[in-house]
Amino acid sequence: MAVNSVSITGNLTRDPELKATAGGTGVLSMGVAVNERRKDPATGEWGDYPSYVDCVVFGNRAEALARILAKGSKVAVHGRLRQDRWQDQDGRNRSRIEVVADEVDLMQRSGEARAASPSPTAAQASQTPAKAAPADDLYASDIPF
Repeated sequence: MAVNSVSITGNLTRDPELKATAGGTGVLSMGVAVNERRKDPATGEWGDYPSYVDCVVFGNRAEALARILAKGSKVAVHGRLRQDRWQDQDGRNRSRIEVVADEVDLMQRSGEARAASPSPTAAQASQTPAKAAPADDLYASDIPF
């Protein structure tokens, strides 16, 4: 039996992009930067080395998250890996791996949410799959984005 499960925590690298399938299902694409902390062998200094992960959310969650997420938002994404394969215009085989999110948790206090958007109504908040933010500032200063 194979298990396809992934969890990442990081910051959005750009504003999420909401599109729709031909059938009208919402599709939210977003990039998440995740850091690996390691020692630079040349200098002996510790540093953050980012990796960039493409994520996608489908359905009502995509539409709800599009209203509240913005570049720099701290998120935890839980889902599964999916590989897309295609041929480019030159006939070369191409592929990419992305995370298909089953759950996206907001990792910030409500006051830090998207400043440009009005706060969600009670009906919108109940549709949002976000969980309450952690009480401490565990993620506040260790991610440089």
